[in-house]
Amino acid sequence: MQELVGALRSYAWGSRTALAQLCGRPVPSAHPEAELWFGAHPADPARVRRNGSSRSLLDVVTADPDRELGTVTETFGARLPFLLKVLAAEEPLSLQAHPSSAQAAAGFERENRTGVALDSPMRNYRDDSHKPELVVALERFEALAGFRNPRRTVELLRALDVDGLNHYAELLAAQPDSAGLRTLFTTWITLPQQALSTLLPAVLEGCVRYLSGKGDRAFGAEVRTALELAEAYPGDAGVLAALLLNRITLEPGQGLFLDAGNLHAYLRGLGVEIMANSDNVLRGGLTPKHVDVPELLRVLDFEPIDLPIIEPEPDGDGALRYRTPAPEFALSRFDLAPGAEAVVAVDGPGIVLCTAGSARLSQDGEELALDCGGAAWISAADRTVRVRAGSEPTQLFRACVGGGR
Repeated sequence: MQELVGALRSYAWGSRTALAQLCGRPVPSAHPEAELWFGAHPADPARVRRNGSSRSLLDVVTADPDRELGTVTETFGARLPFLLKVLAAEEPLSLQAHPSSAQAAAGFERENRTGVALDSPMRNYRDDSHKPELVVALERFEALAGFRNPRRTVELLRALDVDGLNHYAELLAAQPDSAGLRTLFTTWITLPQQALSTLLPAVLEGCVRYLSGKGDRAFGAEVRTALELAEAYPGDAGVLAALLLNRITLEPGQGLFLDAGNLHAYLRGLGVEIMANSDNVLRGGLTPKHVDVPELLRVLDFEPIDLPIIEPEPDGDGALRYRTPAPEFALSRFDLAPGAEAVVAVDGPGIVLCTAGSARLSQDGEELALDCGGAAWISAADRTVRVRAGSEPTQLFRACVGGGR
């Protein structure tokens, strides 16, 4: 059991307040702060701190994988299979999807073979892993995720009452399935600039009319989101593509799981995110970063899906667990009253993250104080840790390998 210091990453869409407040630092921060990485990904590993010195968690795991990872190495090799983050989005993230295991392995090998540098901004595959992910809201969290039922999308397009959309609405109405969605998405995302410059302003005018009209406004959230995205990314075809996706709101404590191929864009909010230990992202718009439309189309799953919001279920040790099919990770939450105690058991390696209040961890006579925003690395040799909450209500997240606790 050792203190784990997250790697802070700054992106333009990040917040100048959320992570600083969570970690008790001055507000506003000097730069937008987007993510805290608690993991051993080579791009930005967290640091293990002990007795005034620190080491990269990646180095700690590499030096003694048997002790740090235990039997996890039999399935995932000598690496930590998950990456835990705290994500703070003040502005929308890019429209993106993640590859399957086979797609990631093939893409990584292909880019290595063709000589694309690992740190090149043109790189699609930075490792050979898929990236299923789960986000749990710490405050209200807004997202676009998965293709909406095509019939509902036809209703939305018709409700906007834009002449330029009529053709597309009828095309989708004639083929309201994954093939129709693929055709429409591909058409929009590859529109010539001249056509996009005509269609997109007309669509945005239709959005304004829709919101200012009377009667049923069943698509109000979707339409407002389109206008917000257009303001942040003017002239971007991703604004049109966003009209095809489910608009999802997570309340604090609720989760959303995204498997390979699900097109999505996180819009705003603060959340805990856990994923397979990968940084593979295929972008389709709403970003100044590299966009590779042909590669994105290869990995996208166009099957319409109504993504369920995940409510945590009671676990055997007083925790609330967010169940997903991912073998690489499992995430549970402890909500403790002031002074309350709990036993945090971890089969294999794990991370304990404090997101509210404070806690004191103890294991084999050693103690570690965690303030809000702090984390602890639990090696496979440590296993069971006792926790005592501080003088305020305390919230802890436990991240470990799927199939364990």
